[in-house]
This record gives sequence, structure tokens and C-alpha cells, in this order.
Amino acid sequence: MNESIGIVGGGLLGLSLADRLQKLGHRVTVLEAAPHFGGLAAAWTLPVQASRPCEGSGSSTPTRPFTGSARQEVTWDKFYHVILQSDAFTHELLRDLGLGNDFVGVETKTGFYTDGRLYSMSNSWEFLKFPPLGLWSKFRLGCTISHAAKVTDWKSLEKTPVVDWLTTWSGRKTVEKIWLPLLRAKLGDSYKIASAAFIWATIQRMYAARRSGMKKELFGYVRGGYGLIVDRYTERLAERGVQLRSGSPVARIDSADDGPRVELTSGETLTFDRVICTAVPPQVPKLLPTLTDEETALLNGVTYQGIVCASVLLRKPLDCFYVTNITDDWVPFTGVIEMSALVDRAEFGGNHLVYLPKYVAPDDPVMTEPDASIRERFTAALERMYPHFSRDDVLTFQIARVKHVFAVPTLNYSERLPPMATSLPGVYLVNSAHIVNGTLNVNETLQLAARAVDTVTSPLPVPA
Repeated sequence: MNESIGIVGGGLLGLSLADRLQKLGHRVTVLEAAPHFGGLAAAWTLPVQASRPCEGSGSSTPTRPFTGSARQEVTWDKFYHVILQSDAFTHELLRDLGLGNDFVGVETKTGFYTDGRLYSMSNSWEFLKFPPLGLWSKFRLGCTISHAAKVTDWKSLEKTPVVDWLTTWSGRKTVEKIWLPLLRAKLGDSYKIASAAFIWATIQRMYAARRSGMKKELFGYVRGGYGLIVDRYTERLAERGVQLRSGSPVARIDSADDGPRVELTSGETLTFDRVICTAVPPQVPKLLPTLTDEETALLNGVTYQGIVCASVLLRKPLDCFYVTNITDDWVPFTGVIEMSALVDRAEFGGNHLVYLPKYVAPDDPVMTEPDASIRERFTAALERMYPHFSRDDVLTFQIARVKHVFAVPTLNYSERLPPMATSLPGVYLVNSAHIVNGTLNVNETLQLAARAVDTVTSPLPVPA
């Protein structure tokens, strides 16, 4: 049946849902609050500063003219993303968009910063030489990863706290030295309520290539970044008749005799046969105030982590590692992602792009901390971690904040997840919280859209 379907949210999840539903013959409208589409996969512009602010002050007073790259700005992903060679749904999308040949796979290196020193952990030999752990601890750590890669019953892991499971397999010393700092870095205090499924999902993604028969997992990107992917995607959808409305924030979603209604903050009201809301659970009760108390309780029961992420454009590299894991708790960010160790520097005007993420609870004070204060703390930490680093090398320091990024996989998470079909006829919820056996990434998001289509197109109940 050809139906009118409204999708609230124009991230990659909303666009992918629109793609699949339009191919089934439905008339689709996508409503996005932001002036652009893409959500967490959107790109932004990093202006290459013509002058450097006073060190440590956050002031914009010029101190000397810029003498680096001639490019005046760089456009790249607002948050860091990587495409694995085994990301089947992402590669399928790239082929559909005519971008399959623009994927570049790279063999990257991994760093580990612990006890004030930076170590390479890029192969088995470097793992065996890793000084912070003894041989027996390394053996147990390796067994932990190998075992998790082979586990298929992820639901059984939902019943075990992640720290208990890791202690059983890796031992208390390895947990205190390695696992616990990494858990705190990603989950904050929420690690105490997380299940072992969190570690399982992380390891499963890294081992996906080997399970599919590939000899090794290559990390990669698309020339032009996700900005190009989103632009090409929206162009194709518009050509096929999908109505794409950016700058259209939604105030309320409700049901009526003639179908679900969407009221925009502008006062405009749209009526559809079905409505799919992709907003994260903490935002849903405000958009759908007529949900039952039970539905609202389930939505409020989902714990989310947010992120404060600095994009730092540099004249010189920090090191050779794409990812540097950090276990020292004095470091104010939770990892170093040196994108230019993966992506051709020509994409950045010959410069080096580094992401400094800080995963926090939505109400963490850093969410409202002034940019100048964050810049000072983060650059001071870089000076301590990398003796060769100089603030003179910083061309751009730009900060992005999102309060709700991914849901924490708590104990028995899948059993307490809000269902996609709501009590309002024709109104559905599909969001990142419905990724129950994986980590939040683009491939999982596209897979979720494919899985949700059957639910959001199921026959509607006949009115009494």
C-alpha cells in the first residue's frame, strides 16, 4: 500500500529509513531541525586561523601572522568516523551512491598511553613487549579478547556486570591497569551499571573481518568524508521524490482520526499515515506527551552518554597512531584520534587533523564549560603527553558537544528497551537505543534501519 510517511530526524538513520521506504513505494517526508542533514555524521568547516590566540587565555588577539598552509578552511566530519572493510551495510550504501571506488583502506597503528608513557600496541610482538603488564596478565588479556570474539550468545552477557566478567577472564590486575580506565573513559560512572555485552560488542566489531574470511581488518574512509556521502545521499533521495525539509524542528507528535499529526515549532501541522520518530529516548516524552506512563518510564530508563569533542588542526603530527587509548586519569580527554594517520593529508590542506573526545554524562559540567577553558586544559595535556608538541602548531581548535550520543548497555538491556511501535496508532520510535547487540557506528545505524522497516510497515490495527 502506498502511504504517506513522516520521518522526524534527518541523520543517517532517518535518511536510510526514507531510502528503504521510498523504494517500497511510500511517499516520504523527512523533517530535520538543523539547517543541514547528517546528524552525528554531518561535516563542518574548520577555519585555518590567520593568527594565533594568546596561549592559555582563549583571547583572539593576534600574535603573529599565519605562515602555514595556504588553504583558508578545511571541511571534514564534525565527529570522528571510520569505515571498516567488513562494514557490509556501509559499503552497500557507498556502491548505491556511486562512491564505492572512493573508499580508501589503510593499515593503521594503535597507541597506548599509560603511566606517563606512549607505547605502540599495533601487533602481537608489541603486545608481548608491553611493559605495564606481566606475561601472565598479557596471556589472560589475550584469552579475554579471543574468547569474546567467539561468543555468539550476546544475551547471556547482558546478565553479567562488565567489571565482573572482565575480572573473571583477565584478572584483577589487568582490570585495574587496563580495562577499568578504558571503561571509565568511555562510560564514566555508568560503567558500574553496564553489562559485559558492551565489551563483547566492541571486540566483535574489530574481529568482523576475520569472521568474514578476510585476513586482516582495514580501517578506511571515503575521499571527501561523510560530508560528501550525506550530500550525495540527500541529492539521490530528492531526485526520487523524497521531501527533505531541513530547519524544521518538531514541537509535538500526536494521533488523530485522520492519522498521526506532526506539529512544527513554526505552528505548521502535517498529517501522515505513519510517523517515525528517530529522536533519542530522553527527548521523546516531550515530543510525544500522550504516551502511556509505562512507555515514558521505559524511555526515561535508558541511560545515555554524551560527548565533548575537539577538532584540532595542526601543522605537525602528534605521532603515527590513528587511535591512542589513554589509561592515565589526569588526561582531560578520553583518547587521541589522529585522523591524518588514516586520511590523506591533502584532505586537510596538507595539515594534520586530531580529534580529542571526552565522553561524559549529559549533565556533566564540561558540557557548559567555556571553549577557552577546554582549549587550555586540552592543549596543556598535549604538551605533557607529547614533548615535541607546540601550541604554535595549532591552526584551529573547534569544539562540538552532543548530550545524547549512545545508550549504555545496562544489565538486561534488551528486555527493558522501549518497543518501536508505540501506543499511538501509526507512530513509531526508531533510534540509537535500538542497537542492542552492537556499538554505535554508521554501519550499525544502517543495519538498524533495514531491520526496522518490517515493524514500521506492519499492518495498522483496525479502529474499534
